[in-house]
Amino acid sequence: MAIAVHPGSFDPPTKGHLDLVLRGRKIFDKVVVVVGINSRKQPLFSASQRVELFRASLLEVGVSDVEVRSWEGLTIDVCRALGATVLLRGLRQGGDFEVEQSIALMNRRMAPEIETVYLNCREEFLGLTSTSVREISRMGGDVSPFVPKAVVAALHSLQRGL
Repeated sequence: MAIAVHPGSFDPPTKGHLDLVLRGRKIFDKVVVVVGINSRKQPLFSASQRVELFRASLLEVGVSDVEVRSWEGLTIDVCRALGATVLLRGLRQGGDFEVEQSIALMNRRMAPEIETVYLNCREEFLGLTSTSVREISRMGGDVSPFVPKAVVAALHSLQRGL
C-alpha cells in the first residue's frame, strides 16, 4: 500500500493545497497531510488551527479519508513513523523546482527508501501562495477565490479580533 505524505506549513491552507491532495488521492492508496511546526517562524494560525482548517477544507469537498496531523522535526521522520514511502509535493513555477530538488536530494541522502513525487499545479493556482492570501486578507481584500470557506471564515475572525 503506497502512503504519501504531503507536508507544508499551510498557513493558511489554499485551494491549491486542497487540489494537490485531491489529485494525490487518485494516485496513492493513502494521503496524509502533515502540517509542519517550525519554532523559528511566527505563523498566523497555530499548528492545531491549521490542522483543523485543513480538515474542514477537506470536509467541504466531501473528503473524510485523508489524515491531517502536525509534526515538528524532519519530514522523513514523519514518513517513517507513518510507513509512508512517498513525499507528495506541488510545483507552481520554475523557481519552485530548484528549491524542491535541493530538498528532495537531501531527503534521498537521509532516506533513500522515500521517493519525492511532484505534481504540477493547475493553471488557476499558478502564483497562489499562503503568503499572498495572508497579505490580501490583511489589506481587507476578498480571499474567497483562493481559499476554502472555512479559511475565509477563520481569516475574517482574525480581522475582527475574535
